[in-house]
Amino acid sequence: MPAKPLQELVDHARTHSPFYAQAYRDVPRTVSHLTQLPIIDQAAFWAANRWPDNQVLTGPLTDAGVYKTGGTTGAPKLSPWSRTEHADSVTAFGAGMVQAGLKPGHRVANLFCAGELYGGFLYIENALHHAPVDNVRLPVGGTAPDDYIADLITSFGIHVLAGEPMKLSSVAECLVRRGESADSVELLLFGGDLLFADLRPILSRAFPKAAVSSIGYASVDAGLVAAPVPGDDVRVHEAFPNRTLVELVDDVTGEPITTPGVPGRVLVTNLFRTLMPIIRYPAGDRAEWLDPECRRFRLLGRSVEGARVGTVAMPTEDIRTVLIDADPDRHIAGMQMVQRRWDGRDGLILRLGYTEEPPADLSGRLVEAVYRARPLYPSEVDSGAIHHLVVEWVPRSALVTNPRTGKLQQVLDERPPA
Repeated sequence: MPAKPLQELVDHARTHSPFYAQAYRDVPRTVSHLTQLPIIDQAAFWAANRWPDNQVLTGPLTDAGVYKTGGTTGAPKLSPWSRTEHADSVTAFGAGMVQAGLKPGHRVANLFCAGELYGGFLYIENALHHAPVDNVRLPVGGTAPDDYIADLITSFGIHVLAGEPMKLSSVAECLVRRGESADSVELLLFGGDLLFADLRPILSRAFPKAAVSSIGYASVDAGLVAAPVPGDDVRVHEAFPNRTLVELVDDVTGEPITTPGVPGRVLVTNLFRTLMPIIRYPAGDRAEWLDPECRRFRLLGRSVEGARVGTVAMPTEDIRTVLIDADPDRHIAGMQMVQRRWDGRDGLILRLGYTEEPPADLSGRLVEAVYRARPLYPSEVDSGAIHHLVVEWVPRSALVTNPRTGKLQQVLDERPPA
């Protein structure tokens, strides 16, 4: 399916979609630039994108596939794709996997999750099938036992593992526990979440000869977004030519950001997706441009990810960086924040995964490092508003993940309802 010019895409959306007709009621008939269009209000979009009486779709569901998001941020959302849209998307994504390091003849174990309308496994399987190089596909799935996968890597000589970061690290931990390393693995392709630095040591031990790359940037709701850019920084991506448009905008004003190094919200426009149009849709991530031409960008994390304890904001990426810097011997193998309330005050538990028991004094040093980085936190503790920060060590496998997708749940709010 050829990409549609922006004007044609906008005309189609507001002619056939009641939601877009309302959203574009004040938009000029002639549209020459994306900034003439409003940024989509996600809450309104998904309130209108429901069954029955759908107000977003531009036509009936007669030949389509339907995926559902994992629901790690907000309520799960249903996202239909026409047959041609899906084929076009996975073809572009498969070409991006070659940029990421997929080579002719590679044997690829697909460890993404499937079932309950989740798109991860099926999307990657189709992308491998449509990739422009020959490859051998092993549809393992995300629920396969780690020991089974470890045995398969050895017996079949697998070259590539593709999966969620937590699943890849789980297989790695299994190999290390068995006293093995998988020398046949040349490439680790991660997707569905960022690969945080705290997982790197265990991956390097289990897969010493493997390069690590993003498999590409896509989501069930936003659809196809961007391809991985080869290099040491696995967070760098670029929009798919003639398929997607990526913008970065200011968090508050919504104004476009064109200066490299300035963080902003990611907006995505799919130029080929017309059944459920995606035009200036907030992807839920933050990023920064790396070049003046605004082609390559570095993902910085979820736009709303983090905890708030009293008046203290605790962004996950910032806190993770502080902890890693304070842990030079790399005992941390994963982090999630747990919000709780006891004795009439809120508190925060930093639940840290480990593969080997950490030294007894590390917890105190980590808390001190966070307090130095977030001095408002100990001030609020001293005022009696919140509890002291608590560090809780658990085996890496005990970190809570989404049961459908395998993604790490970075923030858990266990406070009772107000």
